[in-house]
Amino acid sequence: MANAIRKITLSSSRDIPFNKLMLSQANVRRVKAGVSIEELAESIVRRGLIQSLHVRPVLDAVGEETGTFEVPAGGRRYRALELLIKQKRLAKAALVPCVVSEADSGILIDEVSLAENIERAPLHPLDQFRAFLALRDKGMSEEAIAAAFFVPVQVVKQRLRLAAVSAELLEVYAEDGMTLEMLIAFTVCQDHERQEQVWDAIRSSWQKDPYHIRRLLTETTVRACDKRAVFVGIEPYEAAGGIVLRDLFQSDDGGWLQDVGLLDRLATEKLKAAADEIASEGWKWVEVAVSLPYGISHGLRELVGTIIDLTDEDRVAREALQVEYDSLSDEHDGIEELPEAVDQRFGELEAAMEVLDSRPVSFEPVELAIAGAFVSINADGSLLVDRGYVRLEDEAPVAGEEGDANEVDGDTDDPAMTVLQRSVIAIGGQPAQVDAEEEDDGIKPLPERLLIELTAHRTLALRDAAAQHPQAAMTMLLHKLVCDTFQHRSTTGCLEASIRHVFFPAQADDLKDSPSAKAIAERHRGWMQEIPDDDAALWDWLAGLDEASRMALLSHCISYGVNALHEKPNPYGGSGVSEHGLKLRLSQADRLTRATGLDMVEAGWRPTAGNYLGRVTKARILQAVAEGKGQAAADRIAHLKKGEMAREAETLLADSGWLPEPLRLPVIEAGGEETAAKGGITAMGIEHTIDDSDEAIDAPHAIAAA
Repeated sequence: MANAIRKITLSSSRDIPFNKLMLSQANVRRVKAGVSIEELAESIVRRGLIQSLHVRPVLDAVGEETGTFEVPAGGRRYRALELLIKQKRLAKAALVPCVVSEADSGILIDEVSLAENIERAPLHPLDQFRAFLALRDKGMSEEAIAAAFFVPVQVVKQRLRLAAVSAELLEVYAEDGMTLEMLIAFTVCQDHERQEQVWDAIRSSWQKDPYHIRRLLTETTVRACDKRAVFVGIEPYEAAGGIVLRDLFQSDDGGWLQDVGLLDRLATEKLKAAADEIASEGWKWVEVAVSLPYGISHGLRELVGTIIDLTDEDRVAREALQVEYDSLSDEHDGIEELPEAVDQRFGELEAAMEVLDSRPVSFEPVELAIAGAFVSINADGSLLVDRGYVRLEDEAPVAGEEGDANEVDGDTDDPAMTVLQRSVIAIGGQPAQVDAEEEDDGIKPLPERLLIELTAHRTLALRDAAAQHPQAAMTMLLHKLVCDTFQHRSTTGCLEASIRHVFFPAQADDLKDSPSAKAIAERHRGWMQEIPDDDAALWDWLAGLDEASRMALLSHCISYGVNALHEKPNPYGGSGVSEHGLKLRLSQADRLTRATGLDMVEAGWRPTAGNYLGRVTKARILQAVAEGKGQAAADRIAHLKKGEMAREAETLLADSGWLPEPLRLPVIEAGGEETAAKGGITAMGIEHTIDDSDEAIDAPHAIAAA
């Protein structure tokens, strides 16, 4: 006969006055964890005591019950009730629901306390996310949910966003198929279909890092800090039906704009509206583009307008701003770190004075009738208008000099003009490139166009450096003149001493926004405001300049002839540069680099996916990261696809000082031989061997004698 199953008896429950309870010393919980006692007390006030206390009678010396009870399980609830009594929000004798166990049950009180804490199953995070969603669906606001559970509203928003991820991905998370960090990454995009596409693409891969998921979800978007987005504005974009992806869990710099086509249309429309307003001023033409290439005004005559005078009211306001600015400067002179309010006021004063100082320029009606303006978007997202340029075909012919004019119009032998007419193929505003996935594991020579673009950066930086070092510029000019006079060289070196402006047949999009381009343009505008238009007056003006000004102007003019461009040598002679001429040009460019102390890193060049990393093979990307950040960093991105690898490499190399070979200065070894700088690039991007030859290189006469 089978043994009968023994039935258990559950402990009885009853209400016990709080002043008859005491916290057991056998309670195993010693470390504070989870919700604070204060928050638990507020929860009891709002919802009541959801879970009873577990108590056991206290016996006296002879084993009789004393009428008091100790609490081995529920210590935090006991302390919360105790706090409410201290706050006089609960009576001392308030009845507390308790489960009473037998004092002589044979089970140690410590075991009861331990089991109560160990056997409690924590709520899965997904259940919490869904519970918050259910509360909101039943009418509770996000603020009310946050107040009810003592968390910030932002936390509620985050958990609701997690609950809104694709149901398929939530099930994967529930079954521990992905981590919480990975699920958080999917919240960037609210398109369930796109979320599932990305998960299908990476689920069998070991590359499932959250940053990788975010990148895949936002790869076809535009950052909110993009100049087009800043120009248009987020609110107009959203009002037009655009969607902004936002990351609630980490800084996203404003998010990502999903509809790039809409953004481009809005930017174009706003530019067109601005162009219409500018055209109403009377200009013959207005050229509009989101980005204008560097050198677009080359070959055009720039008008010198008259700055409109300040009104009496504006002059008084400008003087008041300056007085306040000077007073604040004197008051806080010598203070290393200004108070936040003072620093903010300095910024406001500077901005207000800049508005008054940046007054518009007026032009004569006869000039407006033949000139035009360029309209584009500045790098900071503001409207950029450059007025007052006259095209060659719009110049009025000078009476009695028709022959000269025709000669100018028909002059097509100028190499600079020939270069200017070359076409640059572009797709969607970007230079045409080979398919990003086309790969060759070997380190191949750099593409011809990329070499030209890189050396265009160097040429522009060298021009700026030469203009800032009059002594080096003079030495360079003398070197060219001595070679022509005494050595009768037929090849042209680094300096086009005509001076003939050298244009760039290929250029990266970021060239016109480089610090060198801006410095040259600012310097040129400064001289333009000084130089007289009349030829006779110009001669007298030049003769009256002091020596420093003459040298500075000479350096500026010489700088426009600097040519450090790589060109494909023509082995058959004729037009173009020979192999020997190219070597001579680049070696003289290196010499000028040393003489001016030019450093391309200090000049503002940084490797990006657009100007280098996305244009070379994966092997070269890894080589660059290994040289700039170490082999370990290169190994970490070796598994990525080329596009992702280029973007990661851009982040890694941002402040490394790494430069590609065409932008490095060759190392001069003992004996005067030059070798290309390879590994061990210094923080400034140039590895330089110090030896006795350095003094000779730095000396001005060494350049002329080389």
